[in-house]
Amino acid sequence: MLIRKVEKFIAVTGMPVTKFGRLAAHDPRLVGDLRNGRDPRPAMVSRVEHFMNSYWGNAHVA
Repeated sequence: MLIRKVEKFIAVTGMPVTKFGRLAAHDPRLVGDLRNGRDPRPAMVSRVEHFMNSYWGNAHVA
């Protein structure tokens, strides 16, 4: 499930949930909605997973 990956990412990075939503999907309410049962479409799942993977890739460079 996407919410599990997002929760882990947020816990490890310490990123605020609204910032994560804005950066990953241009939706500051994303994490709250996922926590409340929102079922994202496959395109949204891909976008969020791509953001998290890219973030980790950029973190190793910096």
